[in-house]
Amino acid sequence: MPAPAAISQPLVAPRLSIVVLPFANLSNDPDQQYFADGMTDDLTTDLSRITHMFVIARNTAFTYRNKPVDAKQIGRELGVRYVLEGSVQRSGNQVRINAQLIDAETNSHLWAERFDRDTGDLFALQNEITTRIAVALNQELVAAEAARQTERPDALDYILRARAAGARPPSRDANAAPMRLLERALALDPHSVEAQSRMASALAGRVLANLTETAAADLERAKALSEQALATAPSSALAHFAKGQVLRAQRRYAEAIPEYEAVLTSDRNWVYAFFALGQCKLFTGSIEETIPLVERAIRLSPRDPQLGVWYQAIGDVYLMQSQVDQAIIWLEKARNHTPAHSVIRGDLAAAYGLAGETERAAAELAEARRLSPDDRYSSIAQFRTIRNYAVLTPQTRAMSEATYLVGLQKAGMPEQ
Repeated sequence: MPAPAAISQPLVAPRLSIVVLPFANLSNDPDQQYFADGMTDDLTTDLSRITHMFVIARNTAFTYRNKPVDAKQIGRELGVRYVLEGSVQRSGNQVRINAQLIDAETNSHLWAERFDRDTGDLFALQNEITTRIAVALNQELVAAEAARQTERPDALDYILRARAAGARPPSRDANAAPMRLLERALALDPHSVEAQSRMASALAGRVLANLTETAAADLERAKALSEQALATAPSSALAHFAKGQVLRAQRRYAEAIPEYEAVLTSDRNWVYAFFALGQCKLFTGSIEETIPLVERAIRLSPRDPQLGVWYQAIGDVYLMQSQVDQAIIWLEKARNHTPAHSVIRGDLAAAYGLAGETERAAAELAEARRLSPDDRYSSIAQFRTIRNYAVLTPQTRAMSEATYLVGLQKAGMPEQ
């Protein structure tokens, strides 16, 4: 008897799986196809750098060029959950780029964005847009996966849920939910490099944001977790970022710089590393490098939940440079975006104090005291002790003394 025909089984789509379809060239000039193809290639490469991301290879994706997009069919054929499609249209010195993310199971649109730009340097433009899209998709895909119902969640499910839960401006409540989920991930897989790294980053992050009453214990555990992660995976960008966060929370800024640089060497789209590196430059005396690095983070992720902290960093630079009006503009933006952040309130109090707006300064200082889990805002002496001004370079310390601390005094903070 002839052997029975094999039954084709549908491909099981991995959680973070996507195909980047060839971007359509809508320009009248067919010679512009190279730019559309370059967008597709760069996005395929950038998305491949994201942890756990499964990206269909370019050569397979290009077999769908100039074919009608049926996301469900493509999803079944390639075994992916998501489809990214887009188009490029160039007219004179203007270019319009459209991109949209589609859920291949439901054929629903999850995200879409349009970019209108002057052509100028086409390579730089292509680099900017692909990076913006990759950063946005990282956030959107994590949110979409976290929303899926799973009967028996594993460690990765909890990690994805933690990442989605953490996509809010920092506050005590906002930090608690993702950490609970990361605890579950670690309980299921204590040796997970990603769970260890993300928990270490979360613990150090809440110390940096002044959102914990157990700073010493948090840093001790964060240090141990980051060391475990690096010992297991010495080339992991996540583990290097976690170590950088721990070092920065310990105010070992110079030692943190190479950790963040290692992250950016591995992944040019890691926006939080740009911001953190900018902070380290500020406190090690290279203040002129801070704003460009933070602006890079803002440009790559203009709707990020950490935006308030990034605004704060720019405001702090202007404050230390005695450009008080500019400092107030940025620190007010920071407060409006992230109102429950004690450090932002304290920085704004100092800026208002330097500007002679004593009533507004006193109000912000009172709010900083209310929100702060420690007593750093009780006196200048206590503030110096907790913030450990001794670790700053002489130049940075002198600038802080002449601006920040003077502003806090004028806001009503006593010396002792």
